[in-house]
Amino acid sequence: QSAVNVPRDFEGCSTLRKYFGQLHYLQSRIPMGAEQEAAVPIAWTEIFSGKTVTHEDIKYEQACILYNLGALHSMLGAMDKRVSEECAAGAFTYLRDHFPHSYSVDMSHQILNLNINLMLGQAQECLLEKSMLDNRKSFLVARISAQVVDYYKEACRALENSETASLLGKIQKDWKKLVQMKIYYFAAVAHLHMGKQAEEQQKFGERVIYFQSALDKLNEAIKLAKGQPETVQEALRFTMDVIGGKYNSAKKDNDFIYHEAVPALDTLQSVKGAPLVKALPVNPTDPAVTGPDIFAKLVPMAAHEASSLYSEEKAKLLRDVMAKIEAKNEVLDQFMDSMQLDPETVDNLDMYSHIPPILMEKCAALSVRPDTVKNLVQSMQVLSGVFTDVEASLKEIRDLLEEDEAQERKLQELLGKIPPPQGSPPAPSPGLAEVSKECSKYMEVHEKASFTNTELHKAMNLHIGNLRLLSGPLEQVRAALPSPTLTEDDKQVLQNLKRILGKVQEMKDQRTSLEQQLREMIQKDDITTSLVTTDRSEMKKLFEEQLKKYDQIKVYLEQNLAAQENILKALTDANVKYAAVRKALAEVEHKWNTTVQTLVASYEAYEDLMKKSQEGKDFYTDLEGKAAKLLEKARAACQAAEANRQQILEKEMKKQPPPRPTAPKPALQKKAPELEAGGLDASDLPPLGSLVLSDLPEELRSL
Repeated sequence: QSAVNVPRDFEGCSTLRKYFGQLHYLQSRIPMGAEQEAAVPIAWTEIFSGKTVTHEDIKYEQACILYNLGALHSMLGAMDKRVSEECAAGAFTYLRDHFPHSYSVDMSHQILNLNINLMLGQAQECLLEKSMLDNRKSFLVARISAQVVDYYKEACRALENSETASLLGKIQKDWKKLVQMKIYYFAAVAHLHMGKQAEEQQKFGERVIYFQSALDKLNEAIKLAKGQPETVQEALRFTMDVIGGKYNSAKKDNDFIYHEAVPALDTLQSVKGAPLVKALPVNPTDPAVTGPDIFAKLVPMAAHEASSLYSEEKAKLLRDVMAKIEAKNEVLDQFMDSMQLDPETVDNLDMYSHIPPILMEKCAALSVRPDTVKNLVQSMQVLSGVFTDVEASLKEIRDLLEEDEAQERKLQELLGKIPPPQGSPPAPSPGLAEVSKECSKYMEVHEKASFTNTELHKAMNLHIGNLRLLSGPLEQVRAALPSPTLTEDDKQVLQNLKRILGKVQEMKDQRTSLEQQLREMIQKDDITTSLVTTDRSEMKKLFEEQLKKYDQIKVYLEQNLAAQENILKALTDANVKYAAVRKALAEVEHKWNTTVQTLVASYEAYEDLMKKSQEGKDFYTDLEGKAAKLLEKARAACQAAEANRQQILEKEMKKQPPPRPTAPKPALQKKAPELEAGGLDASDLPPLGSLVLSDLPEELRSL
């Protein structure tokens, strides 16, 4: 109802387009065409004859709606300001090209051609007027005007057709006369501007002939304009003033000044028209025009089948593209693996310009503990002191035991109770045996602890320098870290390699992005709606047209894949030059990492060193206490042993018989050195009672 009683405005055009689109959607689902099961009679009144024409064909309804759309556009164009070059010819063109011409005489081929060229001609007139107001170049204005003439000539040929003449009746003559008048008028305008161009080019002879031709054509237009409205007559008079004035002035100047030969018009190049207007396109399936398809849920099985076929075409396209991408990616991955170039670390120069965070953290921790090194040194000193005390005590005990053993041996030798020196030492007293046993145990423990203590001191000496460095100014820490020294050539080589690696990454990112775009396009590409409204015979053509939407992205992907070979060649060359720089950087990086790890290890070892130092102090303090007690015990035992030996010696001396009254043997003097050596024989000694202390060697006198 809205389409039949359409308002005469642009909203009416929108209504007609929507209705036309929905009819298109409907006829693709319901068999409402000529002689089909659901066909219904459709009646419209013919515009020229006034007769009612009926057809049982939904396409007739569509054709009539299209005709009215073109008519409404032409009416709106006539009412609008003459500044738009869009025109109503689109509806008539679509009607002529897509629908039968046998529905009614006003839809015949000739009538539609007439309408199309009348619309195009009037639209070109609007463009011509706009170009003149904008002061476009004379030659362009002449070409636009010549195209108006061409459109009206086509319209005039349609009007002269006998079928058209019989259909239009009296108005055919009026229209023909008006169109012919316009042909002459716009031909005059075209030649007027060709004359102006000749004037600009200082071709004064050509200027005269163009202005003369314009004047002649304008006179013909004036003859055909009899009976036209006063506005037309006024326009013609104004144009006559312009062209007449131009012609008279040009002829006078040439006759009296320039004296150029005036060529014949047919010897000059004809003016070719410039068709710059466009018909409003008609797309019956454009949702922006037709609105949503109100029959969208009615999808024929054939459309589903066609959609499956289209999906397979898309899948085939994707497989072909992915095969190429995967082949190139495999080559690229193998190449990059062989190069062993990590874009993230190939240029690690930045790391040398600052202290690493982990080291900064350790420096910060030590800055709030300024006595770290001092505490460690003091701990080492205390440990060394206790260690020395323990060692001194154990040495003194050992010396006491050795002294006691020596005294015991001498006594036994004196008494003749032990074999020569190569034999085993005399058995100590029970008290000293216990002291000796404990001393041996303490000595063993001390020796083991001494090794641990030595290692601990080595560790302390190793770490204390690092801790002192970490506690100092950051500049010193930074200076202690190694850094590379590169020449300008080395830097250039490195920069070039980075640039090419950037290109490799850019190529990979672009490839991934394009692949993702392609997948998303294919995923979202659903042409079921178009398939519903497309004839089966047109399916293959539709597939080809729809698949063209992927051509651009395929071109981009092919360019990306083709670039890989050149990029990898450039990377190979750059890597060769980079080899020496790479080796130097690797060595410096290794030293840097080792230094950092050593400094961090020193920090982390501090607590452990302090703990072990404390444990060492506790251990040696305990051992020192035990050693001191053992020392006292050893002294007491040695004193007791000494006293016991004195008693034994005194008893032995009392047991000896009185000396015989014989002269003393002088051999004693000779044998004395042997006593010192421990080689004294009992038969060589005089009875003990006959000896006086002054006669004894030094060793025996002490006993």
